[in-house]
Amino acid sequence: MRDSPQVAVLMGSASDLETMAQAVRQLERHEVSYEVEVTSAHRTPNRTVAYVREAESRGVEVFIVGAGMAAHLGGVVAAHTNRPVLGVPLPGPLLDGLDALLATVQMPKGVPVATLGVGSHGAGNAGLLACQILALRDPALRQRLDAGREEMARQVEASADDARRRLREILDRT
Repeated sequence: MRDSPQVAVLMGSASDLETMAQAVRQLERHEVSYEVEVTSAHRTPNRTVAYVREAESRGVEVFIVGAGMAAHLGGVVAAHTNRPVLGVPLPGPLLDGLDALLATVQMPKGVPVATLGVGSHGAGNAGLLACQILALRDPALRQRLDAGREEMARQVEASADDARRRLREILDRT
């Protein structure tokens, strides 16, 4: 792995860490360097902007941003970089992430935030999407992603075999 991070994983609150860990899990699995930061679009706006600019100078190529409720963090990051920003809407106390999903997906023309699914599945997919973006210029990473897909296919096939076997056992008992 490189010394400098290729991906920055941002979240508005440390309470989002459990969910955003799914993105980090994918980055580690595919040997992509990263860093994690807690910064808020509303509570620390100057710090957020300074972080984005500084992260770019250190080689960050993709930003994964998790935010709940109004979910402005992805938009603030996107407003200050031309690097890909992958938004992960996080579930909140009122609408279970629907508010964050709508806020993340409704970015104004010219300031894109790629929006993933709500919660941990979205975070995991954001990690994979970041790897896919980086793999466009990294053949070794592309091979690791291909191997991961092949393993996933093997697991599904094994699961199908197991399901047929269990179904036969159920039918034989009745």
